[in-house]
Amino acid sequence: MNGSPDKVIRAKIRIDFKGNAKPGKFFFGGKSVERMAEEAREQNVAMFRNIPLQGINILDIDIGTEVYTVFDDLNNTESAYAPVILDVAADSAEDLLKLVARDDFRKVEVVSPQDLNLDRVEIERILFRVAEEIKGYRSHIERKYNLK
Repeated sequence: MNGSPDKVIRAKIRIDFKGNAKPGKFFFGGKSVERMAEEAREQNVAMFRNIPLQGINILDIDIGTEVYTVFDDLNNTESAYAPVILDVAADSAEDLLKLVARDDFRKVEVVSPQDLNLDRVEIERILFRVAEEIKGYRSHIERKYNLK
């Protein structure tokens, strides 16, 4: 990280990885929604540990939170979520957008600094980055559902 120590932003970010049941072939061999969520969490934690994110230093990864399930009334299905809490140090608020702009993002807690002052250029960069993330997300959804 190249930010000065007084500019580094420490944050805890919660991401809940979703698992959907995979039906088994014939009458056995399917995986539960809980197991699918755990596998999604394991894969993503391995990526966080092995693939660096520019401007972000992952200090700790907490996988101690239990998997929980939610019933979706609209689709009449059950989904499970496996939470992960990332303790990170970021060079800037803009760098944190990589993690908080995710579909599976749930919560962010800024640990330090207590006060954060952004100048005009930093605010412009953050707003531009938010717009880019929204465009990317919209494009992803359009491709996923063939809307264009």
